[in-house]
Amino acid sequence: MRLSLALVLTVLIAVSGCAQNPVGVDRAIAEPKAEQSSASEPGVTRSSDLPDAVSEVRPAPAEAGPGGSGSSGGAGFVHPGVFVDQVLLDAMESRVAQGEHPARQVFDEMTASEWGALDHRAEPRNVVECGAHQVPDHGCTEERRDAHAAYAQALAWSVTGDQVHARKSIEIMNAWSATIREHTNTNARLQAAWAGAVWARAAEIIRHTGAGWPETDVERFERMLRDVYLPQVTERSYANGNWELAMTEAAVGIAVFLDDREVYDRAVSVFHDRARAYVYLESDGVLPREASGSPYDKEHEIIAFWQGQDDFRDGVAQETCRDFSHTGLGLTAMSHVLMTTAVQGDDLYPRVGPRLAAALELHAEIAVTGEVPSWLCGGSVDGRLEYLPSAALSVLAGRFGCSMTWSRRHDESWSTFGTNELLTAWEPLTHGAPATPRGSADSSVCPR
Repeated sequence: MRLSLALVLTVLIAVSGCAQNPVGVDRAIAEPKAEQSSASEPGVTRSSDLPDAVSEVRPAPAEAGPGGSGSSGGAGFVHPGVFVDQVLLDAMESRVAQGEHPARQVFDEMTASEWGALDHRAEPRNVVECGAHQVPDHGCTEERRDAHAAYAQALAWSVTGDQVHARKSIEIMNAWSATIREHTNTNARLQAAWAGAVWARAAEIIRHTGAGWPETDVERFERMLRDVYLPQVTERSYANGNWELAMTEAAVGIAVFLDDREVYDRAVSVFHDRARAYVYLESDGVLPREASGSPYDKEHEIIAFWQGQDDFRDGVAQETCRDFSHTGLGLTAMSHVLMTTAVQGDDLYPRVGPRLAAALELHAEIAVTGEVPSWLCGGSVDGRLEYLPSAALSVLAGRFGCSMTWSRRHDESWSTFGTNELLTAWEPLTHGAPATPRGSADSSVCPR
C-alpha cells in the first residue's frame, strides 16, 4: 500500500446541440439514478484513519520518477495517469477493504451491475453511427456501455487483484480495437469524446498495473485511439460548449495513454480557451468571452448562444438556460481535465478553478432549494443536475478551503451514484467523498 505517499505525492488537489446552431437541441440525456444510502448501514463504516488521498496532495513535477505517483513515460507522463494515479488507486483499494462509505457500497453495486458482470459480452461495430437525439443509434449505446464495462472491470481488478477482471477488461478493449473503423453522422465527435475518454481511463489502468495485456494488443488499441478517436476529438467545435469540453477530456486522456506530448499540450490549450468561454465570471466584462474562432462575436449572437440569458453573473454557464443536464456534462468534463492534468503536474486550478467553483455552487443551490432567481433564465430552468464530481469538490474544499456548501449538500443525496454511460462513472469509488472544508478560504478561487 502507498497511502503514506498521499502526503507527499505529486497529484493536484488536490453535450449536445447541432454544430453552428446556438439554440439547437440535439439528444436527450440519460436520466441519473438517484440512489439513497446511509453511512450506518450494516457492514459499512466511515473510516477516519485514511488520509484524504485527493485533497491532501499537491501537483506532481513535470516528470515523476520512482516513488512518485507511478512510472514515467517517454514524454514525461505519469502512469497510470488518466483521472487516477497509483496513489489514488491504492487509496480506493483501502477504502473498499475497510468498508468505508460510500466506496464499499459503490464498489459492490458496480461489480453486481451489467458493467461489472463477468459474463458481459462486447458488441463492437465497424461503423458507429450517431445522429442527433440518438437517431439513428447504430452502435452508440453499445460502444459507451462497453467502454464503461471495460473501465468497471479495470477498477475491480485494481481493488481485488483478481485477474479475471483484468482479462474481461482486456477482452472488451481488444474486441473494439479489432473492429471499429469510424464514427459517423451528426454526433460523431461527441460520441467519440464520450467513449474515448472512458476507453483511455480503462486502458491506462490495465496497461500500467501489471494486468498482463499483451503488447501486440496494446499497440492495436493505440492505433484505434490515434486513428479513430483523435481525429474526431481534436477538431475545434463551436456547438454548445459541453461538446468541446468532453472532446478535450478525451484528447487529454488519450494523449497521456499514447505518451503524445504534442497532442496533450494542444488539448490543454483548447481546454483553457473553452473553459473560460463556458462559465462566466464578472471579471470577464459585460459579456462572456467567446472561444477563439467562435462565429458568435456580436452582442445579440452571444446572448443567443447563451440561450437568451442577458444578465451575466458569476457561475452562469453557456448552457444553464438550456438545461441543467447538459450544463452538468460540461462541468463534469472540466473537473476531469483538471484531475488528469493535476496528476501530470499541471496545476490548472488557479486559472480554471474559480469558474468551476462558482458554477458548481450556483447550480447546486438551485438544484437543492428548487428556487431560481428571477434574473436567471426568466426564473425557470429545465433538466436535472446529476452527481457533482467529488474530485473537484475535494480540491476546492480541501486545498482552497472553499465551503462549497450547496455542492456538498447536493452530493449527499447522490453519494452512491454509479454511471450515466457518458462521462460520470463511480467517482465516489475512485475519489471518495468530498473533503471537509478546512483552513481559510482562498478568495482568488472560492465563490463569493
